[in-house]
This record gives sequence, structure tokens and C-alpha cells, in this order.
Amino acid sequence: MAYRLTQYAHGGGCACKIPPGELEDVVRGLSGAGPRNPLGELLVGLESGDDAAAVRISGLAVLATTDFFTPVVDDPYDWGRIAAANALSDVYAMGGRPVVAVNLLGWPRELLPFELAAETLRGGLAVCDEAGCHLAGGHSVDDPEPKYGLAVTGVAAPDRLLRNDSGRPGLPLSLTKPLGTGVLNTRHKATGEVFEAAIEVMTTLNADASRAALAAGITCATDVTGFGLLGHLYKLARASGVTAVVDSAKVSYVEGARAALAEGYVSGGTRRNLDWVRPHADLSAVGEDEALLLADAQTSGGLLLAGEIPGAPVIGELVPRGEHAIVVR
Repeated sequence: MAYRLTQYAHGGGCACKIPPGELEDVVRGLSGAGPRNPLGELLVGLESGDDAAAVRISGLAVLATTDFFTPVVDDPYDWGRIAAANALSDVYAMGGRPVVAVNLLGWPRELLPFELAAETLRGGLAVCDEAGCHLAGGHSVDDPEPKYGLAVTGVAAPDRLLRNDSGRPGLPLSLTKPLGTGVLNTRHKATGEVFEAAIEVMTTLNADASRAALAAGITCATDVTGFGLLGHLYKLARASGVTAVVDSAKVSYVEGARAALAEGYVSGGTRRNLDWVRPHADLSAVGEDEALLLADAQTSGGLLLAGEIPGAPVIGELVPRGEHAIVVR
């Protein structure tokens, strides 16, 4: 029997995230005075909504993050690879290197055979091996929907962290992967069509881009995942106190993304992203379809950098803060 994993979940990939506005309401107020006698100094916490937490211990920044989601593709091995690459990305987005990860698995044990779970875990292991990251153990639960991801610990130089609050006017904005995986994943869920180009984008590690950013002296970055380019850019601009200007003509897309949008394959997560950003953005220069693509909920997207690295197109710039946090041209 052939199983389509995407049919066992209400959504798929990072489009399943709780909407950013609602999430910020949930976590507001969680930043307290801190623990008594902590082992290390908290360098990055909840304040700016960055990609990972960072704690300084004995001259080293220890990074901690986790990410998991429902199936974004039907093939379990590919789903495992995508989920692992996506979880590791938060460490790369902070300028770190992943050291060890543990599995997080939710499985509907009475609906789906465990052979599929084993393939999912095998995909995650393959990507961790590629990243030079140990994958050992984890946790599993009986769950009505299949879910998979990783909790990851990484390390970085504390004085060379990539952060989302260190942007400044005059810096160019670069994006290291094309957009459009959200609309293609939505089409895949509806039709079963396989989009190899999207799988290639989602399984590509952000390791090289992270190293190139550090080598170029870049200090401000984030990755583009479930909140879309506009959502993550808004968080970066807000945290840095600047306005981000985007040249929509410079943004590249995975082959087939525009056709998927034209046929109506837009996730609810993408529409919620756009609703959240719209009050803080000037989108008057583009139509609704272009705005939806810029807000498309990505899974395992690229790095958004305040700076330039080889091979990554420049899609805009940071300017002094104006009326809007984002201006799209």
C-alpha cells in the first residue's frame, strides 16, 4: 500500500507554524530576571525573536534551538531530510556550527506503519551526517498527526554571532535561496505532484552561506522559513530599528512557483503572514499575487543577510527607519 504522508496532517511544513502575531502574544512577558546563579551568560534570548538562543560558557557561545513539523512531502526519507535541514538552519543563521541533535518524533501508530517512521529518521540522520552533526537519541510520542524534527545544540564565537538586531542603514540585503517552496508544497499536498527543484532547495544546508557570511564580516542575518520573506524581514527591521527596502524584481523563485500561485495553491499560513506584515509595510508598488509570493511560508529556506556574499542575489537594502518597516518596490 502506498501512503501519502501529507494526507495525514492538516497542513504541511513550516506553514503549520502558529501565526507570528498570535505567537508573540503567547510568549510576551516570558523574559524575566533570569535564573539564580546561571552557568552561563545569556547572549540572545526571546527579546528580538532570533533564530536560536545563545549562552556564553567558558568563552564559547552555545546555541540551542528546535524545530519540527508535519509532512511537507509524501516521501518519508525526503521529509526527514527536509525537517533536519530546516532545524539545523537556525544554528547556521546565528553563525554557528551544529554539534549534536536529538530526534523529535510524533507518530500515529495505529494509522501509519513504523517502517515509514524509520525512513523519516534515516533521512534526518543522512542530513546530520552531511552537516558533521551527531544525531543521538531523542523522544517520541503517539500523535494523531505525524511530526518530525530535531532539537539542536551548536557552538559559535560569542563575538561573531549573526543576529537579527544588528542591521544598520546602508547595508544591502541578500537572499541565499529562491522563494516559492510554500506554494509548491501546497500544490504537492493537493495533487501529489513531485517538485524535485523544491526538494533540492529544502534539503540544501545553509552551512556554506553561513561560513561565507562570517568570512565577509556580516553580523546581521536570519533564515527565511514559516513567516515568509516579509515576515522574517519585518522582524529583522523591527529589531534593528531600520526600514528594509525590497526590489521585488530581484527576488528569485523556484521553478513552477508562479504557476502554482496562479492556480490558487496558497496556504493559510502564507495569508496569515501577509495579514500580519501588511500594517507595517508599503506594498503599494506590487499586486496581491506578488505580495503573497513574498509572504509565502517557506520550509527550510535560505539565509537573509544584511551584506553580500558570492552567489547570493542582492534583493534590497536597509535604510534609516521611516514610516514603514518594509517598503517593496
